[in-house]
Amino acid sequence: MATEIFVAPTGRGRRPRPGSRRLRALTRSTPLVPAVVLLAVFLLGPILWALYGSMTNTGLTGYRAAKPEFVGLDNYTALLSDGDFWKSAWLTVVFVFASAVVGQNVLGMALAVLLRIAPKTLASVVSTLVVVAWVMPEIVAAFALYAFFSTDGTLNAFLGCFGLDKTTWLITFPLLSVILANIWRGTAFSMMVYRAALSEVPAEVDEAAQIDGATGWQRFSRITLPMIRRSISTNLMLTTLQTLAVFTLIWVMTGGGPGTASSTLPVLAYQEAFKFSQVGYGTAIATVTILVGAVFSVIYIKVLKPEVD
Repeated sequence: MATEIFVAPTGRGRRPRPGSRRLRALTRSTPLVPAVVLLAVFLLGPILWALYGSMTNTGLTGYRAAKPEFVGLDNYTALLSDGDFWKSAWLTVVFVFASAVVGQNVLGMALAVLLRIAPKTLASVVSTLVVVAWVMPEIVAAFALYAFFSTDGTLNAFLGCFGLDKTTWLITFPLLSVILANIWRGTAFSMMVYRAALSEVPAEVDEAAQIDGATGWQRFSRITLPMIRRSISTNLMLTTLQTLAVFTLIWVMTGGGPGTASSTLPVLAYQEAFKFSQVGYGTAIATVTILVGAVFSVIYIKVLKPEVD
């Protein structure tokens, strides 16, 4: 006589109901609600308000300050025919590329590599000296750099020891001065990011390549850099956005001058809004700066995406 065996259903083969999936997703997303609300209030809100303000003829004082009028895209149309705007846009690109994309990242990577092989005591001293520039309040760093590059400053005093004449750096080479100043101030951040990334590279991989006959440059360019590509892309995006928003450093050192020789977009926006009382026009310049930052972010995210996937 055959014996029947009853197996209780386990439910493993059942598909979850659509309603239960939505409920679980909603439950998991609930803790994110406060963060989303804060981002909407303190980030999205000001951006939308700035966008609206850029479409008005708001002034700093007088009738236009009390009762501004909506002018649509007039401010943006004026930008397209404004030579100062295009000059500032070009200076911004040069400033960001030279001081952030090249200067801070290349120097930060070089310091990270050198400190990795340097004696521990020397590495600690150099790291401390570099980080001091980064943790220093921006206004304090700006005045220190102004004193360094001024006609009677530290740089000319040092060059005078070699018999070289004094140079008016902030007048003759204003953009170069602020580029070097921003490199000095921001390199520490890149150095710390790359030191952390390099510490995650397995030593066995580098040793295996060395046994196979790879040179130091080949190991660095073909093994180390690809393995820390994600950190490089992230750091490039952060340093670019930080440099794009630099205002205090330039304003204290050169005031955007002489003339408009070092007037980047944030400086031009401030001058138009608070010096010439065209708040709406200045806000339009600031809005363009936000869009430029968004473009850079999209580019870096596209570069980063293949590795994330």
